[in-house]
Amino acid sequence: MKKALLLVNQHARSGQKLLSQATRELQALGFELIQESTDSPHHIPDAIQRYKNQVDLVIIGGGDGTLNAAIEGLIKTDLPLGILPLGTANDLARTLGIPTSLPEACQVIAAGQIRRIDLGWVNGKYFFNVASLGLSVQITQRLTKEVKRRWGILAYAATALQVIWQSRPFRAEIRVNNQSIRVKTIQIAIGNGRYYGGGMTVAEDATIDDQRLDLYSLETKHWWQIVALLPAMRQGNHASWPGVRALHGQEIEVRTSKSRRINTDGEITTHTPAIFRVIPKALAVFAP
Repeated sequence: MKKALLLVNQHARSGQKLLSQATRELQALGFELIQESTDSPHHIPDAIQRYKNQVDLVIIGGGDGTLNAAIEGLIKTDLPLGILPLGTANDLARTLGIPTSLPEACQVIAAGQIRRIDLGWVNGKYFFNVASLGLSVQITQRLTKEVKRRWGILAYAATALQVIWQSRPFRAEIRVNNQSIRVKTIQIAIGNGRYYGGGMTVAEDATIDDQRLDLYSLETKHWWQIVALLPAMRQGNHASWPGVRALHGQEIEVRTSKSRRINTDGEITTHTPAIFRVIPKALAVFAP
C-alpha cells in the first residue's frame, strides 16, 4: 500500500467540497493518506519536509499557485507529485494532460506513470508555467480571489480586456544566445510549460520537458491589435503575427530602465533585472 501526503488548498475554487471526495477516491484506489490542510500555501514546503520519511508521494489539490508553492519542498525531498486540479486555470494540469474530473485525476496517480519535467527559474524563484512582466502583472494585481471564485476562467478574459486598453509600452533589453535585443514592448513572457493564464499557449511546439524556455514579446502599437491577437495566443501560433517577437534559449536575461515586477505562475514574486533559466528534468510528476 502506498503512503501519500495529501495537501489540499481549502481556499481553492472547489477545495473544501472536493477534499472528502478526493479522500474517498484515493483510499478506494489503495492509498494510505496523511492529510494536512493548508490555509497558506507558504506552509506547504515545510509540511512536505516534515513527512518526507513517512510517505512515498505527495498529492496536491489546488490551482497553479498552490502547486507552485510546493516546488521547494518537492525539490528538497525528490518525492513524486500527484496533481488534483482544483483551481481556476489549472494550466500545469492542462500542460500534462491531467483530466479536471477528480476521479480521473486520482486514476492517473494510481496508474503510477511518472514523467520528469523541467522547471523555470528566475532570480531564485521556480515556476512551472510562465514568468512574465508588463501586462500580465497588471492582470494579476486585479484578479482577486473573489473575482476568480465568482467568474472562474472568464475572470481572466474580462480582466485582460480591462487592462489591455490602458496598457503602456516600456523599454527592455533581452539577452539570449549571445545576442542583445532592445525592444519597446507591453509584455514579455517566458514560458517553461505549454499553457498559462487560463489556457493561453506559450509556443506552438512548447512542452514541459523540452529543456528550453520560450520567450515572446508583444510589440504591438495599439490595444486593439492585442485583442485581435488573443485567438492566436490561445492556439500558440502568435509568433508569426506582426508585432510579436519570439525567441528561445536555456538562459535569458531581461533588463528594464526602471525595475519592473515579475509574475511567476500567477503570483508577483520578483522584479527586473532578471535572469531566467531552465532546470531540466527537475521534478517527477504522475501524468498520463
